[in-house]
Amino acid sequence: MMADKREKPPAWGMGHVGDTSGHHVNTSLIKSKAQIEGIRKAGRLNKRILDMLEERIREGVTTIQIDQWVHELTVANNGVPAPLNYKQFPKSVCTSVNEVVCHGIPEKRKLLSGDIMNVDVTSILQGYYGDSSRMFMIGEVSPEARKLVQVTKECLEIGIAQVKPGGFVGDIGSAIQDYAEQRGYSVVRDFVGHGTGLRFHEDPQIPHFGQKGKGHPFLPGMVFTIEPMINAGHYATTILKDGWTAVTRDGSLSAQWEHTLAVTSDGVDVLTA
Repeated sequence: MMADKREKPPAWGMGHVGDTSGHHVNTSLIKSKAQIEGIRKAGRLNKRILDMLEERIREGVTTIQIDQWVHELTVANNGVPAPLNYKQFPKSVCTSVNEVVCHGIPEKRKLLSGDIMNVDVTSILQGYYGDSSRMFMIGEVSPEARKLVQVTKECLEIGIAQVKPGGFVGDIGSAIQDYAEQRGYSVVRDFVGHGTGLRFHEDPQIPHFGQKGKGHPFLPGMVFTIEPMINAGHYATTILKDGWTAVTRDGSLSAQWEHTLAVTSDGVDVLTA
């Protein structure tokens, strides 16, 4: 969640690991087995929170209620809601409804039948971060909105399927972009996935668009999020006056799904599943 808005890719560390076809790699991105298990525990708390919301979110619920529920369950499990006071973000969770792409601030507005909403949860547990988000469809949702939500979930799954040693970060974005655009949707450029686990946001950036074979190589022990934001219209976004809420510039619907995952010796381990 709350992926950093950066136009330039990060500068990778010097040196090479194995045969990476000339790509510079940063070995400091690699987490230990113990660290990955700590991140997994935080991811399990995330899942508990989102599962709880599945039972409670319905027409008439306010997004500020959702924030309260997330905060209470996080604290009750000895966790800390990472968004709260992060760079002055005022709430414990992001609730992004309809045309809101990401970083929506919970408020008193009631959810209406036909709304679609992303709830983006990041939990800190014993110093480790778990980051994931899920879409919710309220009441009677239009076929167009339902299809957007489904295709966006498929984009996440397709992105995860690209992760394996020998591949590159660009493989994720290339696959997601091809899949989304073939179905008439666009991929948001202004916000990306990111490394995570020991801090909220770490390197590398994980764009959801791009070219296969480009970017940082996948190495066992890397931990990062994949969180495609897919728009029904153009990919351009605008930040509202609150300094956080990102909306589609053309007012079209947007959807997002997210998981935190680790690269393994032969594939991928989804830590927030």
